[in-house]
Amino acid sequence: MHIPFVDLRMQYEGIKKEIDGAIKNVIEETAFIGGKYVNQFEANFASIYGVTHVISCANGTDSLYIIMKMLGIGAGDEVITVANSWISSSETITQTGATPVFVDIDPLYYSMDGSKLASAITPRTKAVIAVHLQGQMCDMENIEAICREHDLHLIEDCAQSHFSEYKGTRAGLRGIAGSFSFYPGKNLGAYGDAGCIVSNNSELAEKCKMYARHGALKKHQHQMEGINSRMDGLQAAILSAKLPYILRWTESRIQNAGLYHQYLQNIPKVILPATRPGTKHTWHLYVIRVKNRTALMEFLHEKGIETAIHYPTTLPNLPAYHYLNYKASDFPVASKFQDEILSLPIYPELTEEMIAYIANAIGSFYAS
Repeated sequence: MHIPFVDLRMQYEGIKKEIDGAIKNVIEETAFIGGKYVNQFEANFASIYGVTHVISCANGTDSLYIIMKMLGIGAGDEVITVANSWISSSETITQTGATPVFVDIDPLYYSMDGSKLASAITPRTKAVIAVHLQGQMCDMENIEAICREHDLHLIEDCAQSHFSEYKGTRAGLRGIAGSFSFYPGKNLGAYGDAGCIVSNNSELAEKCKMYARHGALKKHQHQMEGINSRMDGLQAAILSAKLPYILRWTESRIQNAGLYHQYLQNIPKVILPATRPGTKHTWHLYVIRVKNRTALMEFLHEKGIETAIHYPTTLPNLPAYHYLNYKASDFPVASKFQDEILSLPIYPELTEEMIAYIANAIGSFYAS
């Protein structure tokens, strides 16, 4: 049996008529940049997500950068983010002229450890980026309280947490703005790069929209210098075609995570992911912790099972951040877990037979 880590072809086959029709319409109408399909997606996503403003962007990385720029973050400032994430969560801070400051991860839930946040704040701190990793939201009540106490902007990186919830509120709606990626492998993915900003703050939303469109809300009427970060019509139409299925797909991910729990729970050398109380985990990733990870990955590959690591090196341990003079011991949990975490295939089309096959392979590896 061959089980890919992500199977976008299988998803496409299930909605082929809608996708092909959406692409055909955009091409026939030559609606490639801006226009009705982008406007429709922004309206559709705002409606289903329950937010006032959606600003489409070229990608999720841009959306983070735009939020920070329009909040006035720049040279001399610091922005706090988590030690274990994709580099977009930190490189965008540097791109504004500010300095990234990293906080270790929670040993149970693998996102920012809220108990360590306050000690990272300095007089230069202007914002906190809460990264909702793997489909699970951070300890938002604690993080929000600290941000309020210190008058800091709270930005949510929701690249892995479409439709995740914390105590009934969706990811991206608790801070001043949320950043989303629609990279093809995401829970809601385009067929190329795409992203968006969500916010209920009208003033910030207008600034972000203007900045992403060369500093103009109307053609040739530039109120500021901006950047070119527009979602193209093809991606918008594809995302709109997928939107009617996203809630069902999300429930399928949750069910598949439950099956993994069921099949893996009796393998003593495998540490299963935990769900934070009060959250709705949408399982963008199913991440276990194991010893002998490299050998296990090779064994699974021989069995036709693809796996991945999110992420093999924590951000402050990367060469890109050596100039900050961090040590691995500054982030003991993230530095330890980077050698143990392993992402297993999880997507709506995964069957119980496939999950059982993966679990049996893992069990046989540790039994030998």
